[in-house]
Amino acid sequence: MSVLIVIGYEDPFKAEEVRLKVMKLQRDYLIDLEDAVVAVKEKNGKVKLNQIHHMTQAGAASGGLWGALIGMLFLNPLLGVVIGAGAGALSGSLTDVGINDDFMKEIAATFQPGTSALFVLARSTTPDKVMEELKGSGGKILQTSLSKEGEDKLQAALDAQPEPAQTEEAVAE
Repeated sequence: MSVLIVIGYEDPFKAEEVRLKVMKLQRDYLIDLEDAVVAVKEKNGKVKLNQIHHMTQAGAASGGLWGALIGMLFLNPLLGVVIGAGAGALSGSLTDVGINDDFMKEIAATFQPGTSALFVLARSTTPDKVMEELKGSGGKILQTSLSKEGEDKLQAALDAQPEPAQTEEAVAE
């Protein structure tokens, strides 16, 4: 079962910084992400979603390929590429994977201007290692499908002070 976590930040860039940490955890196989989206409420009040899945681009690429193949059958591959890319881009823009965009915009609309939130939908995690990596990154959990105990542990990890890195001089002593 997938887990949804929404963490709010007072800074418009902090959610993106934490998402990069989460993406690194995915590369290290410590978390299996379905989706990770940053929502930023700009100074003018407009909500911007920064997705990791760009369905319009993927649709245009695959549509262009299929259009070229079909166009070759009718001896006009260039026209096929143009029509296929357009149709693919349209279908890609209408496709929504992961977290519902309307849900994210609805939550982000309640934020103060100049703030951000990280929406994470994870299939599975290694909780202790994920919490250790996110330790001290700040933020407030706004919504989650975790148990109350899991939510409290995650919030404690976010609030914890990161351990200072030891310098070579301190290690030598």
